[in-house]
Amino acid sequence: MSDASKKALDLLHTPEGVRDCYGKENTIKRNTIEKIAETIHLYGYRDLQTPSFEYFDVFSNEIGTTSSRELYKFFDKEGDTLVLRPDFTPSVARCAAKYFMDEKEPLRFCYEGSAFSNTSNLQGKLKETTQMGAELMNDGSAQADGEMIAMLIECLQAAGLSEFQISIGNVEYFKGICEYLQMESELEMTLRDAISSKNYFAAEDLLKSEGFSRADRDLILRIRDFMETAEDLEKAAQSAPNERTVSAIRRLIDVYGVVEAYGLERYLSFDLSLLSKYHYYTGIIFKGYTYGTGEPIASGGRYDQLLGYFGKNAPAIGCMISIDPLLEAMRRQGIQEAEEPPVQKIYYDEDNYRDALKTARMSRMAGFRTVLLPAKKEQ
Repeated sequence: MSDASKKALDLLHTPEGVRDCYGKENTIKRNTIEKIAETIHLYGYRDLQTPSFEYFDVFSNEIGTTSSRELYKFFDKEGDTLVLRPDFTPSVARCAAKYFMDEKEPLRFCYEGSAFSNTSNLQGKLKETTQMGAELMNDGSAQADGEMIAMLIECLQAAGLSEFQISIGNVEYFKGICEYLQMESELEMTLRDAISSKNYFAAEDLLKSEGFSRADRDLILRIRDFMETAEDLEKAAQSAPNERTVSAIRRLIDVYGVVEAYGLERYLSFDLSLLSKYHYYTGIIFKGYTYGTGEPIASGGRYDQLLGYFGKNAPAIGCMISIDPLLEAMRRQGIQEAEEPPVQKIYYDEDNYRDALKTARMSRMAGFRTVLLPAKKEQ
């Protein structure tokens, strides 16, 4: 093989962590995105587009987003550090603060696009993923939390899923436990990372090494208990150690009531150990799971302090649907049925080009995909 041929062959491959999407697969993806977008729009959310890259500080450690080492960083000609967005929420928060600083009424925005993760520990996952989501700002109520979760459930239903679960927690419960045990902030962050990754053995070893008693360790590790109903939450509230943890559970009970009013409570479960690598979450937090994929198909939560970093002090909650694992789950569940629409072919030669063009245009006006092709010449 010549050097030129080898170089051309190398150019056919994509970098690690990204892939092409074409044909039927792409048709299914676009159809799924359109169904989800239609559901979100029915709730009054308006489309918003933010840049694919932002200044580094929009995603800084201070804000609590992705670790710096997992960002795609580069420089502009002025020498400023820019990054490809790892998730949409800080970008939408920045945009809302810039254009709606003085707005007090609830703001509803939705988005769709690519997010980028520069890590070598993806275990086959993509580094560029398609995400869709919604953000509700200027509303700190349990009704807003419930609306976001109910809308997420209806989005997944619209995509075609029927078997899935939304697991809900509250970051305030974990913080309340740490407050009760008078835990140092550095230890709290390390423990949070262990519990967030469901590594309870590491969490217990960490607590042992720090001298916490068996009773204290049990108090923290009890957050692994699985709950499904408001009655389960009531029992958990009765044994909560302080007012902050009780308030966190009461909030979950209120949100359960809102989703129950939508008639969608069968999709809910509760997990007090649910945390996130995004440290800007301040209250309700949730993830969506279904079979056929090893990662969450959706996530979200309340971030009442994030807009403050951009100068707008306002409560907010959002959700995000990961389109790629959603599609993989749908494929494995046999849900994907969409086919590429047929394309009509109209042939022309030098003598009938205008007539063929007229027919093709009429076909397109009628809503049919139509291609105009030169007639094949006989050999």
